[in-house]
Amino acid sequence: MLWLKAFHLIFMVTWFAGLFYLPRLYVYHAQSSDEISNERFKVMERKLFFGIMTPGMLLTFLFGIWMLADYAWDIYSASGWLHAKLALLALLLVYHYYCGRWLFDFKRDRNRHNHVFYRWMNEVPVLFLVGIVILAVVKPF
Repeated sequence: MLWLKAFHLIFMVTWFAGLFYLPRLYVYHAQSSDEISNERFKVMERKLFFGIMTPGMLLTFLFGIWMLADYAWDIYSASGWLHAKLALLALLLVYHYYCGRWLFDFKRDRNRHNHVFYRWMNEVPVLFLVGIVILAVVKPF
């Protein structure tokens, strides 16, 4: 059980590292005006999204579902905090999806947002992280 929890946390940190950094790359990419920078950001964004973020997300969910199936669902299924955490995770998946959409927009040179939009989007994972960690550790309800 502790090994599952440890790997779940390791890959969650990996996933969130990408969630924090990718929108920051989008800020700089939206501000870039030369072709060399534009192409460099495309490579960095693609490697971060497909090489770190998405595998981190998938492994976070793998170990989380494994823990749920192995013991946690039986213990916590009646607890409101678990359902709230799962709801936040579903919303976080939507955010991850939109990070991928923005990646493809930049890839096709069809970005529709300015750097201020991405600065705001860069703050969204913080809200998810705070909520999810508080729910998982404090278990308030």
